[in-house]
Amino acid sequence: MTGKKTKLSKSNSEQRIRARNEAKILKSAVELFSRKGFDGTRIAEIAEASGLPKANVYYYFANKAAIYTRLIEGVLTGWDRALEHITPDREPREALSLYIAAKLDYSRKHASESRFFANEMLRGGKFLSRQQKRHMKEITREYARVIEGWMEEGKIVRVDPNHFLIMLWATTQFYADFSTVAAATVEKKHLTASDFETARSTIVDIILNNCVPPR
Repeated sequence: MTGKKTKLSKSNSEQRIRARNEAKILKSAVELFSRKGFDGTRIAEIAEASGLPKANVYYYFANKAAIYTRLIEGVLTGWDRALEHITPDREPREALSLYIAAKLDYSRKHASESRFFANEMLRGGKFLSRQQKRHMKEITREYARVIEGWMEEGKIVRVDPNHFLIMLWATTQFYADFSTVAAATVEKKHLTASDFETARSTIVDIILNNCVPPR
């Protein structure tokens, strides 16, 4: 029994070390990729920025593309979680308010990842796999159907559901991808949590007042 506990303890410790080192690598990599792109970033730079030996980076990730792919998957997962608030059983007011709050929260906490993904798309999205591209199409169709259902029930004004989703995504995404512009607009050096809260309430008010009929 003692031997099993020792092995489990060792395994848990190794997992924690792995998770910690992978997080360091990904954090350093996303900053470099967002500024220099895939081709302009070297593994040696990622290692130096993360404070880990180059061999350790290769221990956790087979190559630079594996790091890049993991970062893309992380962003898509974060955005998917925000969209999960938009469900047919929820009233539009609640669902849209929760989505906007979750999306802005992700933009605030993961600005580098958001900018990284935006830059990848500006470069043509060549590193997105077929599965990822298919997923993006399918999830857009899924949530567009929810919005269409609300329109059929008279719970939301008639709009193009795809463009409505684009507008929601773009409005909340701006605070991550163009944080410098947003900060300058509100006459600050950096956006604060208070600024994001003001953005949330403003966006929610505009969307609900113009798209969702009064109760």
